[in-house]
Amino acid sequence: MTVNSSTSMSRRGLLGAFAATAVTAAPTFANAAGFLRGAGDIRRIKMYSGRTGERIDMIYWIEGDYIKDAVKEVNYFMRDWRTNDTVTMDLRTVDIMAAAHNLMDPNEPYMLLSGYRSPKTNAMLRARSSGVAKNSLHMRGQAADLRLNSRSVSQMAKAAAVCRGGGVGRYSGSNFVHMDCGTVRTWGR
Repeated sequence: MTVNSSTSMSRRGLLGAFAATAVTAAPTFANAAGFLRGAGDIRRIKMYSGRTGERIDMIYWIEGDYIKDAVKEVNYFMRDWRTNDTVTMDLRTVDIMAAAHNLMDPNEPYMLLSGYRSPKTNAMLRARSSGVAKNSLHMRGQAADLRLNSRSVSQMAKAAAVCRGGGVGRYSGSNFVHMDCGTVRTWGR
């Protein structure tokens, strides 16, 4: 049963705005989070991989602290599935992904197309496509390519761009959005 009340909508809007603000302030947020203790704030990420069949749905941050075991699972989930190599993902990217997902409020998890990419994988993809950057942020664990069946590329890109936490690329022809924690910028159609 779905109940739409002005209180829950206002709370959702407030939480969405806070998530976008928190992502923008991510570089200094860790030092300023003390005032949030006890506020009940959480960050959750929901994804599945069409390549491996794996799913992840977890709270990875509570009241100013990342949950170490949850972060390890996110790192493994976002590994280079071709080589099975893992890195420590830059959590600013995960925060952007979670905030954008929260703003869109879909009934489905992201489909992760690409998280971390090993240099070997990046070189192979670059040889096949001019759209793959030589020094891709994927190789630093700072980017993800994502899809939602219930949202358009435009809707996803707008939600990620509102976070103002990094780069947002629209790949309408391939039906995915690139999100990263690099310089704030947008590209694509």
